[in-house]
Amino acid sequence: MKATYLDPAVGQYLLAHTTRPDDVLDALALETREVAGDRAGMQISPDQGRFLTMIVQLSGAENVVEVGTFTGYSSICLARGLRPGATLTCFDISEEWTAIARRYWDKAGVTGRVGLRIGPAAERLRELPADRPVDLAFVDADKGNYPVYYELLMSRLAPGGLLLVDNTLWKGRVADPTADDAATRGVREFNDLVSADDRVTSLMLPIADGLTMIRKN
Repeated sequence: MKATYLDPAVGQYLLAHTTRPDDVLDALALETREVAGDRAGMQISPDQGRFLTMIVQLSGAENVVEVGTFTGYSSICLARGLRPGATLTCFDISEEWTAIARRYWDKAGVTGRVGLRIGPAAERLRELPADRPVDLAFVDADKGNYPVYYELLMSRLAPGGLLLVDNTLWKGRVADPTADDAATRGVREFNDLVSADDRVTSLMLPIADGLTMIRKN
């Protein structure tokens, strides 16, 4: 359970009353823990994965982007929500971790809907075609570059499009006045940037480690 600000019993109750992941996602989560060790915490939680699938389904997004793919859990959840003909483009810097993602895309039957671009997202996002607006984007990558990814995606997001940004509660540290480390300051600065942006309507949700939903006006 990634929502460390919740009472553990409440967190377990929440998971017990959310539709469970299937065998493919369970196997991916297990392999990620085995090969990534402490870094497995970068993977989204099951409740967050279910939320991503439902949001893609409800929005009817045709052109979906993910920044930060890791071993592929979130990309499978996003791809499973796509309607026929819709696509997901993933951006990541790691060949090693995304090699696992590729295997599990195949196991999940979503390979034909997913494209992968390796390299710094701050550079590769600029390659997105200007004539095909992004309908929905999910960002779960290096926190220091969140403002960069935000502006690049805002310039390509369709009016009414959605931007979902992970880890915006940062283990609850954003609300702790004694927390003053660089990562916490960076997430706070990003949160302040979004809340002051009159181009958007935003809502911070207490899902997992905090998920901010941003709608372009």
